[in-house]
Order: sequence, then structure tokens, then C-alpha cells
Amino acid sequence: MADDVLSQGEIDALLSALSSGEMDADELRADETENKKIRVYDFKRALRFSKDQIRGLTRIHENFARLLTSFFSGHLRSYVSIQVASVDQVPYEEFIRSVPSKTILNVFSADPLEGRLLFEVNPNIAYAILDRMLGGSGSSLNKVETLTEIETKIMSRTFGSAMESLEEAWESMVSIDVEMEDFEVNPQFLQIVSPNETVIVISLNTVIGESSGMMNICIPHILLEPIISKLSVHYWMENQAHKGNEEDYHLLQENLSKVSVDVKTNLGETSVTIEDFLHLQTDDVIKLDQSIHKPLKLYVDEEPKFYVHPGKKNNHLAVQVFSDMEEENDG
Repeated sequence: MADDVLSQGEIDALLSALSSGEMDADELRADETENKKIRVYDFKRALRFSKDQIRGLTRIHENFARLLTSFFSGHLRSYVSIQVASVDQVPYEEFIRSVPSKTILNVFSADPLEGRLLFEVNPNIAYAILDRMLGGSGSSLNKVETLTEIETKIMSRTFGSAMESLEEAWESMVSIDVEMEDFEVNPQFLQIVSPNETVIVISLNTVIGESSGMMNICIPHILLEPIISKLSVHYWMENQAHKGNEEDYHLLQENLSKVSVDVKTNLGETSVTIEDFLHLQTDDVIKLDQSIHKPLKLYVDEEPKFYVHPGKKNNHLAVQVFSDMEEENDG
């Protein structure tokens, strides 16, 4: 059946033809069945992520690309541009075949999530970074097969630090602790998941100085499975709104906590005549309306709020709050 949207006139004409008998509904269904498009489904390329979830991952790693750009710009003191080129779901075997036979491969864990993720850096980019770290101009030189121990150590530390930006980018979705587990140059020696396992591959188009190349993040489905529901844009928007409300609440609470109010407690009240008041003498007793067996009231800005008991603390007169007047009245 065609995907074109019918106009109101075409819909009216179709209904008129059906009601007058010019067109048979059964024939229409038969034509629709014959014209149905058949889509080939490859079970080796199982699509486990929806388009909405792919968009969520794209948004997260666009933020990661910006953070990574800032990180390398500060460390290398050179022009750096990193942008998300694509986000795809492919079998792990297909991803391994797509990277160079000799490349820079960093394997990371992402506690508390199960599984490992892979950060692949094209040798042109890796050596441009290494050259700048060692004081050079940032020229690329592909000698990945003859990496020295010092070069390996510098690269692994640099990319390990760079992945802290991934923790920050994922913070809106889940808190993770990224730790480097392995450093390798031959992709055939790495088997983080089975060959047919679906993985998300985020490709980053990278320019450092005059060198350019790709960096790829490979995330297995098994690692994302516990948080897959959080990848949707709808969840993210709700989470951001809740986070904004929570921040506003804490800010309001913090500001209110600094406001000063007047607090006082009356021991009791009574009324006397002017004549009695004028004739008061030492040791005279004035009877108050407050029984010693009943609690006193604590006033906050002239409003009664709490029931208290009088006493002393550090030789100072004090009161002890034991109940809220509003709660007691509600009860």
C-alpha cells in the first residue's frame, strides 16, 4: 500500500465508490496484500536498540565529544576538533573487521555495569597525540607494531584519563566508574563478546593539528541492557525536569535556612489592678494562669508553634521542644 497521504477529496471519492458498488472492498484487500512490501531481516544483525534509544546515545556522546575536545585541547595545547560522525548497531565481528589490522585498542570496565567497552583510536590520531605529549609538533607516524614500553605507558595513561569525560557525559543517565583493563594493538586478540553479539559503535571524527582520523567507542548490548530504558529522550527530559525541580528545592531550602526569626516562650500571664501593681513589695507572689503541670508554648514570630518544657542548659534558661502544636491539633 502506498505511503502517500490521501487528501480529503480522495477519501470522499473512495468512500463514495465503495458505497455505490463501483469498487469492491474484497478486491481492495487483495490488491493491498499483493502490494505489501517484504523486508529482508538478517538475524545476524539483530536490531536491539530502537531509533529513540539511538538518538539518546547520540545525544550523550555528542556531549562526550565536546568534553573530549576540551580535554585534549588543554593537554596538547593544539587545535582539536572531535565530532560524532555516526552511531550504529552492528555485530561485534563486523566492527572488528572494520578497524585497521594494527590499531590502538583500550579496554575499559564501567562499574557497576557488567561487561567491558572498547575505545579504538586510529594510529594517525594516537601518534599525533603522543608526539604532542612528548613536545613535538603533533605529526602522525604509524609505527604501531613497534611501540616501546614508554610509549605504551604514555598512551594508556592519556586515554585512561580521557575516558573520565565519558563518566561525566553519562552522568545524566547513570553514574559509572570507568577503569582501564587492557591495552592492545591487534583487534584479533580481543574478544570482549561473542562475534554475533550486537554492539553500539559511536564513531568520532577527530582532527588534531594537521592530523585527522577516527576514534570509535564499541559498547556491547549486554553492558547497556540494565539501563536501556533510560536511553529514550522522554526519560531524559523527565529526568532533567525532576533534577531542575530538585535543585530549585535545595536552593530554596538553603536560602530559607539563613532567615532569622524571633522565638519566645511565655511563662504565663495574669492581670492585676493599677493599685496592686503600685503596692508591689519584695517577696510578693503574683499568681500566673499557667499550671506547672502543663507545657509552655513556644512562639515563632508571634505564632504559637511548639509545646516546650522549661529548664536550664549550661546555667542558662532554656526550653526543650517535645511536640509540634499543629501535629497535636491534627491528631
